[in-house]
Amino acid sequence: MNQQNSKTYYTKVASPDLDNSGIPVAITDQTIIERKDKILALMKQKGIDSLVVYGDLEHGSNFEYLAGFLPRFEEAMLVLHKDGNAYLLLGNENANKAKFSRIPATGIHVPFFSLPNQPMENEKPIHMVYEEAGIQKNTVIGVAGWKLFTSSREDNAQLYDIPYYLLEGLKKISQQLINCTDFFIDSEYGARATNNANEIAHYEFGASLASDAMLQAMDRIEIGTTEMELGNVLNQYGQRNSVVTIAAAGQRFIKANIYPTDKKISLQDPLALTVGYKGGLSSRVGYVVHETEELPKEKQEYLPGLVSPYFKAIVTWLENAHCGMSGSDLYNLIDKVLPKKDYHWTLCPGHLTSDEEWMSSPIYEGSNKSLQSGMIFQTDIIPSIPELGGVSAESTVALADNQLKESIQLAYPELWQRIQKRRDYIKNELNINIHEDLLPMASTLAYLRPYFLNKEFAMRNSEE
Repeated sequence: MNQQNSKTYYTKVASPDLDNSGIPVAITDQTIIERKDKILALMKQKGIDSLVVYGDLEHGSNFEYLAGFLPRFEEAMLVLHKDGNAYLLLGNENANKAKFSRIPATGIHVPFFSLPNQPMENEKPIHMVYEEAGIQKNTVIGVAGWKLFTSSREDNAQLYDIPYYLLEGLKKISQQLINCTDFFIDSEYGARATNNANEIAHYEFGASLASDAMLQAMDRIEIGTTEMELGNVLNQYGQRNSVVTIAAAGQRFIKANIYPTDKKISLQDPLALTVGYKGGLSSRVGYVVHETEELPKEKQEYLPGLVSPYFKAIVTWLENAHCGMSGSDLYNLIDKVLPKKDYHWTLCPGHLTSDEEWMSSPIYEGSNKSLQSGMIFQTDIIPSIPELGGVSAESTVALADNQLKESIQLAYPELWQRIQKRRDYIKNELNINIHEDLLPMASTLAYLRPYFLNKEFAMRNSEE
C-alpha cells in the first residue's frame, strides 16, 4: 500500500503521543514588567504621550497583553501614559476587575462600555472620561485597536479600527492621533512578536491542547460518527477557543451554518477539522476513506496531485526556517516547492500566533522582515485545487536561539523534555530533518493522515 510521489511517502507511521501537560502556565509578574517596558520604550521612541488600547472579547489581545484579562462581553480601554501611569476604562460588569489588572492601573467606570439597556450611572461625555484618565489636550495620542493596516494606498497611521464614538472623543482632546497597533503586533518590532521562556511555556499549553484534541478527534472518526461528536472531542477543558471549532463533513456552509451539526459522516466525505486555543491551532483536512480506491474516480489523484506536494512544502518549511531568515526567502522557497500559480494558495505561508490565532506575519512576497528568536508560528499553507478537495496539517512551532533554548531548559525542564521528544519523533518517524532553531509546540506537528479511516498510515518524508 506504500505510495511514493514528490519524494514523500504515504506509509505506515506510528502516531505521535498525546502530551499536553494538563497544567496551564501563568504569565509571571516579571514577564508583565518586561511587556510594559517594551511598550513604554516604543512610546518614547515614537514620541507618544498617551497610548489608548481598545479591547472587546473578539479584539482584546493587545488590551489583555498588559491588563491580563479580556473584558468578556463588554468593551474596555487601557490608557497608558509615557510616565508609566495607567488607567482601565471598564463597563458595569468589569468595573470590579481593575484591582486584578496585571499592571497597576486606576479603574474608571464607563457605562458606555456596558451592554444595551443597562444602567448609565456615572455617565459623562467620552472626552471627559479621557481627561479623567489623564490624557492632556493637544498631546500626541497613540491609538491601538487590533488590526495592523498594511495598505499600499492609504496612510496606515491614520486608519483606525476602534468604535467611532471613542475616536470622536479623542479628537475633541487632540488632533495628533497615530495608529499604534504596530507597537503590539508588527512582525519586526512589535512587543508581542517575540516571546520569552515564560511566554513560550504559557502558550505551549494551548498549542499542545489543540494538538491532543485533534489527534483524539481523528481517532474517533468512523462511518456514522456525527460532526457534533467530533466537535465535542475538539473542545476541551472549558478553554476559550481562538477560532470557531470546525468539524465539517461533505458539503459545507449549508444554510450558511459554520458550526458542527448532527450530520453523520459517510464514506468518501471530505472532512475538515479545526480547533484553536490561546497559543496555537491544529487543523486537518482529508477524506473519509481507507485508501485511494475508495475515492470517487475523479478524486483518485488526490494523494499524488495535492497531498504529496503539500506535505513536501511542510517538510521544506520545517527543514529551512530559522532565526535570521528573511520572510521573503521563506515565502519564495515555499512558492518554489508548491508553486502558487499551480496550487492557488493566497495567504501567507505561515503567520505569528499567540493569544489570537492570527496576529501578523513576516512571511509574504517581498518581505524585508526576518524570522526572530521567540516567534511562534502557525505552519499555515492552504492550497486550493477544487477538483481534488483540500488538505491541511497546520500546527504550531516556535523559533529559538541558543539563549532562549537555555532559558526554557532551565525554567521549564518538563516542557523542554516534551519539545525534545517531539523533535525526535519528527526526525525519526517522519524523517524530517527539522531545523535546530525550531521548537515543536505540539506533538502532531507535520503529522498528516490524509485518509481518515486508515489510522495506521500517514505521510512520511523520503529517505533521499
